[in-house]
Amino acid sequence: MVQYNFKKITVVPNGKDFIDIILSRTQRQTPTVVHKGYSISRLRQFYMRKVKYTQQNFHDKLSTIIDEFPRLDDIHPFYGDLLHVLYNKDHYKLALGQINTARNLISKIAKDYVKLLKYGDSLYRCKSLKVAALGRMCTVMKRISPSLAYLEQIRQHMARLPSIDPNTRTILICGYPNVGKSSFMNKITRADVDVQPYAFTTKSLFVGHTDYKYLRYQVIDTPGILDRPFEDRNIIEMCSITALAHLRAAVLFFLDISGSCGYSITQQAALFHSIKSLFMNKPLVIVCNKTDLQPLDGIPEEDMKLVQEMKAEALKTVMGQGGEAANDEGVLLTMSTLNEEGISAVKNAACERLLDQRVELKMKSKKINDCLNRFHVAIPKPRDQKERLPCLPQAVLEAKAKQAAEMEKRKTEKDLENENGGAGVYSASLRKNYLLASDEWKEDVMPEILDGHNVYDFVDPDILLRLEELEREEGLREAEVDDDDFEMDGQELTPEERDALAEIRKKKSMLIQQHRIKKSTAESRPTVPRKFDKDKKFTKERMGRQLSALGLDPSMAINRARSKSRGRKRERSLDRVDRDNGDAMDVDMDQPNKKLRMRSRSVSRSRSTSRPPSELVPGEGFRDSAQKVKAHKLAKKSVKKRNKDARRGEADRVIPTLKPKHLYSGKRSSGKTDRR
Repeated sequence: MVQYNFKKITVVPNGKDFIDIILSRTQRQTPTVVHKGYSISRLRQFYMRKVKYTQQNFHDKLSTIIDEFPRLDDIHPFYGDLLHVLYNKDHYKLALGQINTARNLISKIAKDYVKLLKYGDSLYRCKSLKVAALGRMCTVMKRISPSLAYLEQIRQHMARLPSIDPNTRTILICGYPNVGKSSFMNKITRADVDVQPYAFTTKSLFVGHTDYKYLRYQVIDTPGILDRPFEDRNIIEMCSITALAHLRAAVLFFLDISGSCGYSITQQAALFHSIKSLFMNKPLVIVCNKTDLQPLDGIPEEDMKLVQEMKAEALKTVMGQGGEAANDEGVLLTMSTLNEEGISAVKNAACERLLDQRVELKMKSKKINDCLNRFHVAIPKPRDQKERLPCLPQAVLEAKAKQAAEMEKRKTEKDLENENGGAGVYSASLRKNYLLASDEWKEDVMPEILDGHNVYDFVDPDILLRLEELEREEGLREAEVDDDDFEMDGQELTPEERDALAEIRKKKSMLIQQHRIKKSTAESRPTVPRKFDKDKKFTKERMGRQLSALGLDPSMAINRARSKSRGRKRERSLDRVDRDNGDAMDVDMDQPNKKLRMRSRSVSRSRSTSRPPSELVPGEGFRDSAQKVKAHKLAKKSVKKRNKDARRGEADRVIPTLKPKHLYSGKRSSGKTDRR
């Protein structure tokens, strides 16, 4: 059978993108320069080349689409029916047929217009024929845009289909929805199928792989099937029916005997009998799941009778000698995916049944004769009645006995840990493998040496008693601190003291509230100068009373405030005084103007007065100020280019060549080999 990898199908562009791709390639890959002075044969050849190239590109692209999409009649029947269920093979074939028809139409259009171009009599006529040819090709592509979009949707969906090999060893899981099929698959394979407590969680086929006897088995999880007529089943159920009908696999029919899936055993038995025709010539195993909720022995007699009927049907698929049932082992099994009881038994039984069937079929085929000719089994004939046992050298026997004794005697650290209380209780000794003169020395306490002294010599033997005394003393001190740290509750105070305490707390709470209000409105509240203090909150008398209450003499503070608030005369600036009088003199630093006060404060840290650049300073080597100015200009001019180059970096946008050739030159004309 031909195997298709649906993930490698090329992307199908839509109609508009298809036209843009082809026309853009034609423009890039064919000459674009033509002149009126060319001969008519050259003009015809120029435009015929464009039409042929466009037709060839359309033909190649459409042929790729037709060849890469699988033909339903040539692939495995399983894939053919699966694609029919998912996409409706009539629409699928119709879309591919329209692509094939468009390819033939474009070839016919190109052939007709090439004939017309052979008789073109002017540049204008040839160009018009070329435009008409390309236009008709694009019109054909626009008409098949819906088919291209449909095929692209199919390609995306097919790329998401699982890679199922119809000819390999396969285990197929089927049954009603929510009976534990996906949970079983997650247990025996590395697949990660979504498991939810509602029906139809699995909406498509899922594939996993497991190993048994060094062979790889393919496990397929199918969506749940409901017991209803064939024509009423939806696409999800038809995927399961298709897999059961076409795949040669061992079938596991899952049965929920607890009824927690929402369907009774009677309904599940009815489904089994309705699809049992799909189990013919396939190993069938009845799996009773969810035994943790309901054991198989505890179900009613009517349900047990139905289970036994299904078991009888499954026995018919057991291939024994002559096609009859050999035994009933591995036909009816119980398990629970929750506590993982019986999962390995179900897997091994299914794999063993499938392997036996495949071997039996191969033994009955004609190919077995070709294989048997290659084998020869030699059986020696006895020459006398004496029994001759196999002879093993004595050294080999001794080595085996010694190895067996070592394996029995030797105990690992894990064994010792389990014998002595387990992890966290047993601590492995790192000294037992020390090579010492006497084994008694291994557990001796080794001295710890620090700065040339034995640490044990400085350890107080009564340190634990001293530690208990310190802890006891610390507890007493903490109790005393707790007794001293009490909050004044007012019970031991006199009535006057209680009133004072209440007044203090009230004042404190009001101050806290005022501070919070000021803090919250600090940004929006304007700053009011003190001269507009209408409430007279900030006066000398109030300050004096407050300082007196604190036990301080307020006279000096009041006098200083009075001197600061006294009116000042208008003074001359310091610079003007210095310019008028060169000698030192006393200046009142309290200047009325704010700018002058700021300048007087910064006199000590301001720089010295600058000289103009043209001022001549003795010792510089210039004749006069004009020569100095000229020298400064020449110096600036000499370093200008050097500074400009130093500032240029690799991130600066600089185009050293204003007209680079590769951006401004066109295609080369015929006869020239110069590069573009």
